[in-house]
Amino acid sequence: MSQSPLPVVRPVAELRGKVRAWRAAGERIGFVPTMGALHEGHLSLVQLARQHAQRVVVSIFVNPTQFAPHEDFDAYPRGEARDAELLAAAGCDLLFAPTVAEMYPSGFATTVTVGGVTEPLDGAARPGHFAGVATVVSKLLNQCGPDVAVFGEKDYQQLQVIRRLVRDLDLPVEIVGAPTARAPDGLALSSRNAYLTPAERKIAPSLARTLGAACAGLRAGARVSDVEAEAVAALTAAGFRRVDYVEVRTAEDLSRLGPGPITSPARILAAAFLGKTRLIDNFAV
Repeated sequence: MSQSPLPVVRPVAELRGKVRAWRAAGERIGFVPTMGALHEGHLSLVQLARQHAQRVVVSIFVNPTQFAPHEDFDAYPRGEARDAELLAAAGCDLLFAPTVAEMYPSGFATTVTVGGVTEPLDGAARPGHFAGVATVVSKLLNQCGPDVAVFGEKDYQQLQVIRRLVRDLDLPVEIVGAPTARAPDGLALSSRNAYLTPAERKIAPSLARTLGAACAGLRAGARVSDVEAEAVAALTAAGFRRVDYVEVRTAEDLSRLGPGPITSPARILAAAFLGKTRLIDNFAV
């Protein structure tokens, strides 16, 4: 028996009408925002949203405002038809796939910025990135009006930015973080993994291995400054051409820790280039 095609809506008004009908029937709404090029990690978010709600909406929108001019907006992988098939099989009820003109109509002039947690790490490496993220997520949450929204922990800083945004603006939505989905060799699943050459793909799991070793060192009492320096050296030796950062930060607000052993919940986060591909990962300590 063939699977029914997934309903797709593009105008915001149509999305709101669908959600309004579900809510009138007493159903909870789950939401998973994505940029498409879906993989098993995205589908695990859909399945987690299904545990929290009777209806699940997924958005696909490659957001131009979170890409710098030199980044990969034009090259970012796209494939809506395939994505819709995967979502239907994963239990999604509705795909919201707006156009750029629908999201940013002529004269659009509003930006949402979050201070503090956006400033280090990717905020320093990618200026303006989190303003783009905060603005589009604010719009998507307002457009869909879900009870719960699910974001992956692979983008841990982004998750903390969104949690801060929701708290500060009193948005009536529960934010749920989902564990990072990984390939059998440990590489965090990412749409950008498609950029890796076969040779680079063999090297890529060393990012997770390096962070895992760093966590073990931190738990054994190693100094933060030593662990960070050793991890950068290990990634460089493995073949990463540039390391944007490897840093140990507090788990909640990503503030800097002292150079000595950790004494409170922490997260080690890294971003590094393998060829032309920028990979990120993080582990709880």
